[in-house]
Order: sequence, then structure tokens, then C-alpha cells
Amino acid sequence: MKHIFDNVSKKCSKITTQSYSTSFSFGIRALDKKLHDPIYGIYGFVRLADEIVDSFHRYNKKELLDDFEDEFKKSIENKISINPIINSFQKVYHDYQIDYELV
Repeated sequence: MKHIFDNVSKKCSKITTQSYSTSFSFGIRALDKKLHDPIYGIYGFVRLADEIVDSFHRYNKKELLDDFEDEFKKSIENKISINPIINSFQKVYHDYQIDYELV
């Protein structure tokens, strides 16, 4: 049943992209359709990290960012995260063999 969760994760990344950037979402449509989901996965991940830094002023940002990074590291090892945005990104990370240092 992981494929259902993976599909939900992709949809979460797409919704995140479309909610935060209409122009970026519009630009993605100009690319080959097979690249849409991976780009949504990357954008969603980066957007979530950026949101922690830029918007969560009433919360402990360092702790949130550390938790985010820890969850990402676990997802790389386990090839799954319960956080759908991180789950979507870890799939892209593995599928495209992204160098960890680039993350």
C-alpha cells in the first residue's frame, strides 16, 4: 500500500507548489510532463524548509529545522517518511541519485 502513500505525497508536493507559487507552477507546465512530479517534490521540500526559516517566528526555528533535517536523513536511510513532503522528496533524491551535499 506504500504506492498509495507515495501518490498522496506527490499530491501534497504539487499542492504546496501551486499554493505558494502560481508563476512557478505555470512555468513547470512548459516542461516535459514526466518532470512535473520530481520538480514538485523538490519545490515542496525547499518550500517547507524555507517556510520554517521565514514564517514560523513564534516557534523555535532551530528545533524545527533540526527536526526537519533529522527526518530527511532518516528518510534517505529508510526510503520513507511519514511527512508526505519529505517522502516525496526522498523518492526524487533516490530516483535521480542526487548528491547528498547538494541537499
